Amino acid sequence: MADVSAQIEALALGTMRAWVARDAKAMKKLTHRDFMMLIGSMPPQLLDRPSFLAALERGFACTRFAFREVIVRPYGKSAWFVAGAELELALGPKVWTGSFLVTDLWRKGAIGGWKLNERSLARLDQDEGLAASLSRLQLWK
Repeated sequence: MADVSAQIEALALGTMRAWVARDAKAMKKLTHRDFMMLIGSMPPQLLDRPSFLAALERGFACTRFAFREVIVRPYGKSAWFVAGAELELALGPKVWTGSFLVTDLWRKGAIGGWKLNERSLARLDQDEGLAASLSRLQLWK
């Protein structure tokens, strides 16, 4: 399991680096043909793979990122990647900076290995009291 976790984390870093570099060719190699991205705007918006790849060249940029807490959960030929992240995103003159939750679904194919199938980006709630309250619900502590 640790090997799969390390692979997925490295691939997730690769997708973010490709996004920062606006490298549509690298991103195309890393994403599944059915890739979808859900962006936590109001209302939430979906970008399919062709739309996302075109958006890289049309100004939807990630200019900075840093993953914090990372969790990878393998499920057979799929794996969930979830990370708290500090992101700086831009769409034309609009800039979003702050804490986000990045959630990926990776699938392993017979040809081409692991590919990113789904990605969700959502701003994190800054209320520390909420996190502490939720933490107290965890039975394993």
